Amino acid sequence: MQQVNTNEAPFPAGHYSQGIIHEGVVYISGQLSIDPTTRLPIKGTIEEQLMQSLNNMNAVLIAAGSSKEMVLKCTVFISDIELWPRVNTTYAKFFGTHKPARSVIPVSFLHHGLLVEVEAIAALKKN
Repeated sequence: MQQVNTNEAPFPAGHYSQGIIHEGVVYISGQLSIDPTTRLPIKGTIEEQLMQSLNNMNAVLIAAGSSKEMVLKCTVFISDIELWPRVNTTYAKFFGTHKPARSVIPVSFLHHGLLVEVEAIAALKKN
């Protein structure tokens, strides 16, 4: 196994890696809408928060030698199921024609009172 950490995504605040590579697959830890430079939460609209979370996820994917086009599965945690249509629209804009497997799970609370968190599993690019 190999740990993946990059300054292009928020550095972990707890005892975990941004990602782990194992046997050609990268597992990305949950990404919140945290600015990687300031390490402060971005508390904008659900669209802004989701895009920052996805950009953070993408930074870890790139550091691991993968890309958003290689994502196999995403899990999206949202603080309110009523946000689902807006989440789906923003998610589709980010991924374009690529449609990884996905679960959207409503939760009662996310760290910092944020609205969304995203984790992913992706294949590595073949050399």
